[in-house]
Amino acid sequence: MAVESPVALRSRDAVATSVALIEELLGPSTSWGVKVQFWDGTSLGAPDAPATVLLRYPWSLRSMLWPPGDLAAGEAFIFGDVDVEGDLEAVFEALMPALDSQWRQPRRLGRLMRLLLRLPAAPSRTNREGAASPSGALHSLRRDRESVQHHYNVPTDFYQHWLDSRMQYSCGYFERPDHDLETAQEAKLEHICRKLRLTPGDRLLDIGCGWGGLLEYAADHFGVQGLGVTLSEPQAREANARFRRAGLADSVRAEVRDYRELQGEFDAITSVGMVEHVGATNLPDYFGQAFRLLKDGGVFLNHGITAAWGTTPSPRKGGFMHRYVFPDGELVPISAMLTEAERAGLEVRDVENLREHYAATLRHWVSNLRSRRDEAIDSTSEITYRVWLLYMAGSAYNFEHGSIGVCQSLLLKPRGGHSGLPPTRADWYVGQTS
Repeated sequence: MAVESPVALRSRDAVATSVALIEELLGPSTSWGVKVQFWDGTSLGAPDAPATVLLRYPWSLRSMLWPPGDLAAGEAFIFGDVDVEGDLEAVFEALMPALDSQWRQPRRLGRLMRLLLRLPAAPSRTNREGAASPSGALHSLRRDRESVQHHYNVPTDFYQHWLDSRMQYSCGYFERPDHDLETAQEAKLEHICRKLRLTPGDRLLDIGCGWGGLLEYAADHFGVQGLGVTLSEPQAREANARFRRAGLADSVRAEVRDYRELQGEFDAITSVGMVEHVGATNLPDYFGQAFRLLKDGGVFLNHGITAAWGTTPSPRKGGFMHRYVFPDGELVPISAMLTEAERAGLEVRDVENLREHYAATLRHWVSNLRSRRDEAIDSTSEITYRVWLLYMAGSAYNFEHGSIGVCQSLLLKPRGGHSGLPPTRADWYVGQTS
């Protein structure tokens, strides 16, 4: 009779402990919603599950679940203790409700901890590639530039692998659910320009202009004169190259500048996906600067991700998103944004929630990134690829379930009683009236 080696015995015990731990969290394996495959080839869960969670090592669950929070789980994925085959968003669907409730129940937490401690500890990680460590005062000009560059100075071709041709790194506008990403992003640009009622010769400022897609569209289709500002030098270079290729360099340009340093007067201002970097305490300055830069009667379209009401705006510096994705990013409820906009003197004319549109956009991005996996890794690294994959799939889940939203707010700098805006939204959908 063969005698199992000590290593095999420890591995078999770790499998049994891991199964017990998952059952404590999710119930019997038939109800898990995902399939789980262990390092020794053991597989449990529904055979036709939309995703398979691969536990690569005996310590995989311990590294994923302890200490509680998304940082440990995120690092377990990006450093390869845990992997996923199939629909990554389905893993969030299966695990997040259980994890959110289990850690709040002291008795069950005790049982989970006893099981976790029976698993071997993961080898210590001395190198956390991709982690951000911005320095200086929070939301100072220098620190904001450093934080933004951590995210956006990834090589441009990495983004090109999964964004649309205009490189719109914000949600599309899906007028029909079967529209592709390219169509939805062009619809978003048209929707923004119509909301602003842009006309030839208008001076448009785009705060956080990215790779210049919005300015290119506004100059080409509406004849504006535009300035875009970004804190990322690669973005500004790509934006200006885009304008030259389109023959629009005499009409629009991008500069590496902080919006707080700008002077001048503009007919319209856009900020799409930038307010998340501002910080709750800086919202008065942000909206105040927009007010100063707008001409009387000018309009400001502020498009940004929002937190659910009642959540704290303080940055969770220990979380996965702050460590690896958006250092110092802060989400605040739309009510807080509108309050500060009104305090700055802006009149709220319209608010549109595009939450479902962002979930759909992210699913396109995840699909594109996975289909271009090898090219994306060649552009950056395996860890960068896995960071983006995890954060975008997790964001799709959060938008779908309403824990975060995204709102377009149309804000006016009043000039007496006459707004100069159309009386209904219909004008935005059928084109401007003469």
